Amino acid sequence: MGQLEFLQIEFFENTVKNYLIFSAILLIGLLFKGKLSSLIRKWIYKIVGDSTNPDGKVEFDNLLKKPISYFILLILLYFSFNSLSFPSSWNLAGIEEFGVKMILDKGSSLLIVVTIFWTMLRSVEYLGIRLKHKASLTESRVDDQIIPFAIEIARVLVIIFGVLIILSNIFGVNITALAAGLGVGGVAVALASKESLENLLGSFTIFFDKPFQVGDIITIGEITGVVEKVGFRSTRVRTFDKSVVTVPNKNIINTELDNLGVRPVRRVKFYVGLLYSTSTDQIKNIVNEIQALIDNHPNTDQEGRVRFMEFGDSSLNIMVLYFSKGPEWESMIDTRQDINFKIIDIVKKHGSDFAFPTRSLYFENQPNL
Repeated sequence: MGQLEFLQIEFFENTVKNYLIFSAILLIGLLFKGKLSSLIRKWIYKIVGDSTNPDGKVEFDNLLKKPISYFILLILLYFSFNSLSFPSSWNLAGIEEFGVKMILDKGSSLLIVVTIFWTMLRSVEYLGIRLKHKASLTESRVDDQIIPFAIEIARVLVIIFGVLIILSNIFGVNITALAAGLGVGGVAVALASKESLENLLGSFTIFFDKPFQVGDIITIGEITGVVEKVGFRSTRVRTFDKSVVTVPNKNIINTELDNLGVRPVRRVKFYVGLLYSTSTDQIKNIVNEIQALIDNHPNTDQEGRVRFMEFGDSSLNIMVLYFSKGPEWESMIDTRQDINFKIIDIVKKHGSDFAFPTRSLYFENQPNL
């Protein structure tokens, strides 16, 4: 009986029993937090996971381990501290009035809801990774563009839903009245975010009109590179010097765009300058042999042209024009290098050489004065 009476002893208007409950909730919760986190992740993985991909489980755990751990910790703190009460001598305002109690109550609820939607966002992120992996196994590149776009939409919807839940359930905001107020101020918001709206509309135009797909080589103005991602606001293009250029979507739909990825070939044109000492027969032989090289090369089509075009300032210029098969940049530069090496051999074989800028000076004999 004395032990039971001991439990009723009060410290700061909380009994020993209350402190024991507080300690038990924290202690048991912290001991089993890892196990509980694992069970929650397994349950979520059954919904969004891929049981056929064992590596996906590890990636999923890495994404969700932190938000779920924080969620469990906040729940433990919420219930453990609810077992205690503030001393009345502190004269704190009630939970419905602004003060310490309201701040702690609203703050704890806010953090718990944020961790829930954080977990949802990480689940959407994993779902995107899973779908991208499956899309990479298909030959079509359409799904490579649709999936990131759909994931971005899902992320935005989760964020909007989370904000509405927080405003409505935690801060007591009337969502209907808020929507009506936004209707009145919608014009001002639209004007303030005009550029963002233009970029958003541009992303939908790119998505439905499909001027290019992820993986295509495009030229926009002075930018040439491979499309890596099409987002709500911008499109990422990786140039051939490995830098990433972010182009606003409104600029893409308002600028002339050349999609090199849909070309069956890539055009190559340059001039070979020969010495002026090269004879007519040598020029003819060089032109004919380069033409044969272009026609018979396995990586060019049959529409190449090699012609003696002009008398330059320091050279006799032969135009070389051909089309490299396929739109790939690497394939084109490899083909060009191979042809260039063989042109050097052809010129040397026929006893000529490459010209370079020269200047001749003539001196007249002046009479001695």
